[in-house]
Amino acid sequence: QVQLVESGGGLVQAGGSLRLTCEASGRNISRYTMGWFRQAPGKDREFVAAIRSSGGNTFYENSVKGRFTISRDNAKNLVYLQMNNQQPEDTAIYYCAATTAATLSRIHLFSSSYDYWGQGTQVTVSS
Repeated sequence: QVQLVESGGGLVQAGGSLRLTCEASGRNISRYTMGWFRQAPGKDREFVAAIRSSGGNTFYENSVKGRFTISRDNAKNLVYLQMNNQQPEDTAIYYCAATTAATLSRIHLFSSSYDYWGQGTQVTVSS
């Protein structure tokens, strides 16, 4: 079993930045593909970003490309989401997710492809 805990959420003004951290425990995640999803009030959970086990490949949702960066530190069992130039539409609960698949593919744009989830951290962007 893998436990995931997100941190780093909060309130930020439009144009500002936050860095989310996902801390994994229970197992080393160096062979896991990791993802970030978000869910805004009244909306479905949506894909934000994903990163291959080795960190070499990444996917991003179109609206966050060029603003968000996903990265990982396998030695520390951590995954990050750096969010720059945030906009009010980025307001959501952000979730970290893990899958035992080591190779990143387009199926990892879908929440059903992940095996483990964190509880989420709230990000609010004011205009």
